[in-house]
Amino acid sequence: MNHPIDKLHLFTLNVGLAHHNGDWNWKNVRSPFARLYLVVQGMAKIQLPTGTYDLTPGHLYFIPAFTTHSYVCDSLFTHYYIHIYEKPEEASILGEYDFPVEVEAGPHDMELMKRLAFINPFLKLPMSNPDSYDNHQCLIDGIRKNVQRPFCDKVESRGIIFILLSRFLKYATPRSGVSDSRIQQSLAYIRNNVRGHVSVAALASMACMSKDHYIRTFKKETGETPNAYITKRRMEAAELLLITTDAPVKAVADKLGYDDYSYFNKTFKRYSGVTPQQYRDSCVCTAAG
Repeated sequence: MNHPIDKLHLFTLNVGLAHHNGDWNWKNVRSPFARLYLVVQGMAKIQLPTGTYDLTPGHLYFIPAFTTHSYVCDSLFTHYYIHIYEKPEEASILGEYDFPVEVEAGPHDMELMKRLAFINPFLKLPMSNPDSYDNHQCLIDGIRKNVQRPFCDKVESRGIIFILLSRFLKYATPRSGVSDSRIQQSLAYIRNNVRGHVSVAALASMACMSKDHYIRTFKKETGETPNAYITKRRMEAAELLLITTDAPVKAVADKLGYDDYSYFNKTFKRYSGVTPQQYRDSCVCTAAG
């Protein structure tokens, strides 16, 4: 893990202290931002693709962006939450690693959480239902509020986020689990160029392998074909751009290297179950009520 820190562009979309009494039971939540929790008291669970985790007071929990998960809570439960958004114009550094779900909080992490919430009171969620904040307009509003903050608050907030995230980065491992250095380089290239044209032939050439041999090696190392991997990364980028920008859908397709607009629509629907426009239209900011 050796990335220039100036390449890690993070926004604190939301931060606050939440009190629940058996009412934190949202199912199949999937967001274009990461979540970081510090449990204060009580009991609850998070159901992730890797299993079900008991949330323990004094521990930190991390849920990466684009991870489908559910919450289970049937009693009193209090926790601090931070929603962390990585700037879409940059290649995702957080997306390159597998993070532990749980780590023990450091001796000063509670104070750091309190401080982050204190200097950003306008980033507190009005309600815990993901439908009320996990959408296009609310994400845009959160990013705008971040940009408009006093510079001193931006610096302090980013410092706190870096400290809390470092608890997980310490134990993070490369996501690919790939041993072949040629495929490792390919994965890095794909992630850094997902918003442009990436061909399997070019990747094979960079790896000094024939195209057929490259495809076999890539699938052996990753469990996916190069095209499937590229498409998955592009569709994740498409979700981000559809939610966080007002660019026309055709412009999103162009930005991701799709010359055929119809093909982009079909690919997105196969990946998400809806067309790009339907996906954007469904992201309507729900009133706090």
